[in-house]
Amino acid sequence: MRGLFTPITKIRRQVFTEVARYAYERDLDENDFNYFYESSYRIIPGEVATYRDSVFKERAIIRERIRLALGLPIRPSGTHKPLTEGMADCATSEKKLELPLVNVIPFACEACPTDRIQVSDNCRKCLAHPCTTVCPVNAVSIGKNAAKIDQEKCIKCGRCITACPYQAILRFGRPCAQACGADAIGSDELGRARIDQTKCVSCGLCIVSCPFAAIADKSEIFQLITAIRSGHTVFAAIAPSFVGQFGPLATPGKVVAGIKALGISRVIEVGWGADVGSLHEAEEFLRDVPETKPFLGTSCCPSWAVFARKAQPSLSHCIAKTHTPMVASARKIKEEHPSARVVFIGPCVAKKLEALDDEVRPFVDYVITFEELMGLFSARQIELSDLEEVDLNSQASKDGRNYAVAGGVADAVINAIHARDKNIQVPVLKADTLQDCRKMLALAKAGKTDGHLLEGMACPGGCVGGPGTLSQIPRATRAVKAFAEASPYATANDNTMEQLTPKIVLPHP
Repeated sequence: MRGLFTPITKIRRQVFTEVARYAYERDLDENDFNYFYESSYRIIPGEVATYRDSVFKERAIIRERIRLALGLPIRPSGTHKPLTEGMADCATSEKKLELPLVNVIPFACEACPTDRIQVSDNCRKCLAHPCTTVCPVNAVSIGKNAAKIDQEKCIKCGRCITACPYQAILRFGRPCAQACGADAIGSDELGRARIDQTKCVSCGLCIVSCPFAAIADKSEIFQLITAIRSGHTVFAAIAPSFVGQFGPLATPGKVVAGIKALGISRVIEVGWGADVGSLHEAEEFLRDVPETKPFLGTSCCPSWAVFARKAQPSLSHCIAKTHTPMVASARKIKEEHPSARVVFIGPCVAKKLEALDDEVRPFVDYVITFEELMGLFSARQIELSDLEEVDLNSQASKDGRNYAVAGGVADAVINAIHARDKNIQVPVLKADTLQDCRKMLALAKAGKTDGHLLEGMACPGGCVGGPGTLSQIPRATRAVKAFAEASPYATANDNTMEQLTPKIVLPHP
């Protein structure tokens, strides 16, 4: 549903806008959290339900989404807790995000079937009815108007689906579970979706796959805005997939201008952190494969890296030790300006998980998605197309910017390897969903990827398909590739360290 403006998109954006507006307008010395009681009435006005069977249920769901947008946990459904519980603790510029990041709002979940085979209206009640013939457990029979399936008997073999000449039999499941390549979504005692946090890698694909907006992740927009308003110098490190996310008139320079209009001092291109990563992973491959590691798995996608370590722990040492582009960029900023705050802006929920890691926490203060950024623009009534262009002061190579699309990371690393030795042949395997990553890891476990470079991505199409994106994947892919072509540098090796990490000068106070 990414790239389509659905009622779910509208609701999410309204929630982010409400939280951001209050964060910008509140008195920093006083907090009136009754604002958020009223927010649910602004988002869901009147007495007639718009989306569900009850306007009161709609508002209750909005209130839990507001809590998550503040970085707070959702409240248990069976006991009373005030909406404002914990809000005072979140009214700070300090990082407050805690696990779990991705949450199911139980009473928003419609308890979709987990796996069901069902006859549709396309059934013609044909004379042959091969569906009954092929069923090994006699679960299919012919009713008065159509075939019918006894769900108690059905073993989900799918033979009836294949045999039906009218394609009248469908198999479907829970959208969130089908999107979860980590098999982390099960059911609670009422049949509603429940996330197994021991398996979850925070890829966030369940969030954008749920048609009932029952799943949401926590946000740091309130703490980010509080840092800006408290006088902290804030740098934004923006992922290359930002191009094309905010409409055809929002050029990269206008997006940068919009971010600075929010009160952020400087916008840095994360793509040059990708160039650092390409050089490091090339060095790691040349040094370790195959002498100490049978293969090297890329490390820029935290969901893939965490999933690989959970799914095949015996192969975890084969995932590159290189920091992700987000971390490389943030480290450089902190080296030059230790007191500055750094916010990563990207397409990814898993970056929020990465930023909670003890090694990463000192460098990345906040992580927000493009969708959350749009909420900030809305709160400040910033129309990007009306702004003057502002140049990105740091530049990445073509390869660094292409990290955002599937296959781009492997290509960048191979180009960095060939800059050292053109004669080395590097076989590659690529996967851009966790389901395909699982298959790729199975091949690795079987010893069929020795000497390979393995590129893993959790999201379809790569980062351009992340859960925090706003644009359709093909359109975003074209925009990123055009942005990459505009770089003056072809590869990470062309982008010298001096050019790669230009001196960042703070504006005069």
